[in-house]
Amino acid sequence: MPRTPILAANWKMHKTVGDSVAFLAEFLPKVPEGGPEVVVCPPFTSLAATVERCADSRVRVAAQNMHEEGEGAFTGEVSAPMLLDVGVDGVVLGHSERRQYFGESDEALARKVPAALRAGLEPILCVGENESQRDSDETEGILTRQIEADLADVDDDRLGDVVIAYEPIWAIGTGRTATPEQAQEACALIRGLIEARSGDAAAAIRILYGGSVKPGNAAELIALPDVDGALVGGASLDPGDFAAIVDAAA
Repeated sequence: MPRTPILAANWKMHKTVGDSVAFLAEFLPKVPEGGPEVVVCPPFTSLAATVERCADSRVRVAAQNMHEEGEGAFTGEVSAPMLLDVGVDGVVLGHSERRQYFGESDEALARKVPAALRAGLEPILCVGENESQRDSDETEGILTRQIEADLADVDDDRLGDVVIAYEPIWAIGTGRTATPEQAQEACALIRGLIEARSGDAAAAIRILYGGSVKPGNAAELIALPDVDGALVGGASLDPGDFAAIVDAAA
């Protein structure tokens, strides 16, 4: 059965509530009736307004982070029950900026991913290597370590419910994009790691590419055999650009 592509807009620390509402007013009418799944990942303060505006559309909403515990003395954190209460469908976990700037570890992600699944949230797990690791031919080792560690406590029969986003960190916000060959090679490696645990999960799991995706390169990247969509950063901040990426995938 073919995998339905996903186009996810990661707004990072951009857009107030008003900005988010204005974006959706322009973007939602441009979303095609069929085609890829579309997910918007606004900052926490805009989640409720975004869920409300997207309620009658095909667009789903995901948060940008989540704590693994349901509640507790974790100042500044947000739990799965809180996200569900707002009406969120999924959550981005392990983004390279969370790993780099906030010390998010594979051990933490090994707790977060199954916690999201138990709660009924679709986890979008981000993995990828930085520039020095790529230049030192460490990509395979980095991806293998992250996939094996981050999914260690996910049951084999739930692996296919995880979405994985391959982010070559050296291509995020730099304007430098992985070549189609590099993107396909990395995503095929990830699928092979899943297949080592479950052939059914490997066939079902959706693997996204993330790293300077733009309207001009989206179609070529998404057409790759092991790429099932994109996690879009900077280009998703403009409703016209993100709509053009969705159209390219369609």
